[in-house]
Amino acid sequence: MVNRRDQYRVELRGSDPARWPAFLREHSGLPGPRANLELAQAVADEGEPASFDRLIATDDEYLVFCGVLGLGRLLAAGARTRAGIEARLHDHATDARWRVREAVALALQRLGDADLPRLLDLGTAWVGDPHPLVRRAAVAAVCEPRLLAVPEAAARAVALCERATAGLAALPAGRRRDDDVRALRQALGYCWSVAVAADPTAGLPPFRALAAADDSDVAWIVRENSRKKRLAGLLVSGGVRPAGAARPTSG
Repeated sequence: MVNRRDQYRVELRGSDPARWPAFLREHSGLPGPRANLELAQAVADEGEPASFDRLIATDDEYLVFCGVLGLGRLLAAGARTRAGIEARLHDHATDARWRVREAVALALQRLGDADLPRLLDLGTAWVGDPHPLVRRAAVAAVCEPRLLAVPEAAARAVALCERATAGLAALPAGRRRDDDVRALRQALGYCWSVAVAADPTAGLPPFRALAAADDSDVAWIVRENSRKKRLAGLLVSGGVRPAGAARPTSG
């Protein structure tokens, strides 16, 4: 059965890339509560470097979203300009538009699907960046359930959350209400639950340790994650999951 993404791929493949911007604007789903992610993924699947560059140059939020997501496909494919693509994604991670920042996380997840160790190394580098939005991109990209199926990846995800949380807590009070810091805090409000649920035995102790921090933002992070379905049950059960049980992904 052909899904929407595959349908869009067929349509894009049969059209001139110069006409893509008009088609994307027509089917973007914007303005509205949800952008057309299936179409954006199809663009990333079918586009070429020049196509992505043209979309990014338009400065139209949805078109830039599609172009940035396409950079992730190039990165995952091992493009010879990989270092340059990483640098571009690093720049886009600090974009003022939240959808463009989200495109960076999705682009990095494409890298994770193809080369998980490289994504984990990149996330480790980015989470030490001085810009809160770059740290946000690191944890949002790595804390994706499908990428954390092995204990090593789950442990790295928890470590990234620990470093990002510590970095946030180290910021002076005057910085805490800035938009970039709030975006990082928002991401940490769900990323911890994803990382811990991937390997509760290893992840719960550092998460529980956060409760001892005398910091209102860290307390908010603990409270928000504790409400997630994927984590709430583990906190009650002590993190014991029956052998072979599926990891919860909702909540």
